[in-house]
Amino acid sequence: MKKVILKNGLTVVLVKKPTDSVALMATVKVGSNYEPKPQSGISHFIEHMLFEGTKLRPSARLIANEIESIGGEINAYTSTERTSFYVKVLGRHFDRGLDIITDIIQNPLFDPKTTEKERKIILKEINMVTDEPRYHQWILFQKTLFKKHPARNPTYGTVKAVKSMKRKDLIKHYKQFYKPNNIVLTIVGDIDKKALRKIDEKLKNFKPAKLKKLKKIKEPEQKNPVKSTEKRKVLSSYMVLGYKTPVRITDDSYALDVVRAILGRGQSGKIFDEIRNKRGLAYDVGVHYESAVDYSYFAVHVNTHKDNIKKCVKIILSEIKKLKNLTEEELKEAKDYLEGEFYLQNEDNYQYADQLGFWELVKDSRLMDEYLKKIKKVTKRDVSRVVDKYLGNNYALAIIEQKS
Repeated sequence: MKKVILKNGLTVVLVKKPTDSVALMATVKVGSNYEPKPQSGISHFIEHMLFEGTKLRPSARLIANEIESIGGEINAYTSTERTSFYVKVLGRHFDRGLDIITDIIQNPLFDPKTTEKERKIILKEINMVTDEPRYHQWILFQKTLFKKHPARNPTYGTVKAVKSMKRKDLIKHYKQFYKPNNIVLTIVGDIDKKALRKIDEKLKNFKPAKLKKLKKIKEPEQKNPVKSTEKRKVLSSYMVLGYKTPVRITDDSYALDVVRAILGRGQSGKIFDEIRNKRGLAYDVGVHYESAVDYSYFAVHVNTHKDNIKKCVKIILSEIKKLKNLTEEELKEAKDYLEGEFYLQNEDNYQYADQLGFWELVKDSRLMDEYLKKIKKVTKRDVSRVVDKYLGNNYALAIIEQKS
């Protein structure tokens, strides 16, 4: 791994691998947690707009076709804390991939007609998520779990905010955050030997600026269980049960990774085994642990009949408590699972580049190389401690309940 900070403040992280492809990802340190309420969803709106035309490539098709016509991939996503744009191409097309990525982050048009078209598309996207219980259950859960922290707000914003957003608002937000000293460029795979020189050349006119710090929101401690229920005309019910947990930079986060591996790995995780394999109470069962820069949560989701929800809650709480009596064999299996997951995911250059961007956002991309060392240090006592500290009876429960 090679990490370089350019003169304009943009961070470049390079990992050369013996593969035929190369992934280039620009991670901008801005997401929905940075937005004032009247502009909820503006980061996501800007993500859409950067694919809709630049001065050199004035249409979405021109941008996409340059990558797709050579068999490559191009896409982006917005999260609570970052907005990321990536291309994945054969190594011999490195120059084209770099040209596209550096063009869209520096030269978006924000064409008025295209802005109105994308507004309609985003509103349809919001409706799609709201219509689909498997997606909406997470929106409801985060709103139930967090009381003050902006992680309680959906990344796509609100219908009201998206409808009222002006083109000038988009441009102002873009100019505030899309600065080289607020961007990380991660490149993984078959990297051009002159990559750094070429990157510097493409970004030589990209000027840094003073950045506004994100205001820290003190999220209140959860002292009682809380519950939210929405009733819908669906054939089965959806539930998410979860807790507020420590942010990624803390040692406790690694112990919670181990907890996730024990409870939620594939079809052999404890909760999947108890709810689906042994009792047949659900088809879709899973465990999710999201530990970010400024917030974190641990959650279990189950798709079942409404009559089974209380039973599923009881099973989940029981399996969490059993972790206090973890065996050495169970601990070893969890660590082996996390090691395999880590290496297999990062065989994909895109996934590797994405994770480098995440760790650089947390603190330093080089921490990614320390991840498995931290996991291997987790003890049975650590697991028992984090269960006591974070995963007790003061949970949040979000339910989309069938009416029939």
